[in-house]
Amino acid sequence: MRVFLLLLLIFPVLELFVFVKVAGAIGFLPALLLIIAGSALGLLVMRVAGLATALRARESLQRGELPAEQMFQGLMLAVGGGLLLIPGFVSDVLGLVCLLPFTRHFVARKLRARVEAQAARQRAFRDEPFAAQPREGLQRPNVIEGEYERRDQ
Repeated sequence: MRVFLLLLLIFPVLELFVFVKVAGAIGFLPALLLIIAGSALGLLVMRVAGLATALRARESLQRGELPAEQMFQGLMLAVGGGLLLIPGFVSDVLGLVCLLPFTRHFVARKLRARVEAQAARQRAFRDEPFAAQPREGLQRPNVIEGEYERRDQ
């Protein structure tokens, strides 16, 4: 929680510092126009990406597949567009990194590997050890089938 608060306080200062440096190098008006153009690009990406993601997810559902990959790609596009909407050069660079296809695929592979590892750990420590079919060489549990009747007095 403290790290998030620290980032929340440092990020605007960093954005302002970078803006002053860029404005000093190219001038105030061109730097301001670059920030406005970045926000307009972010708005455009948010609109187009949202519609495209919805269409791809719908097609995937019609084929009977789970649209997890399309939803993640759409989420990355939305994060990238949202970062472009935030005024500042640092957030624009981070937003552009989110929009690049190879970075989206890289993050998707890393996230998928992490989720699969987490699922494997959860399966290893589940409460029902005999829920799955036992492998060969393992003993089956002793089960006695029968009926009973309860007689209360």
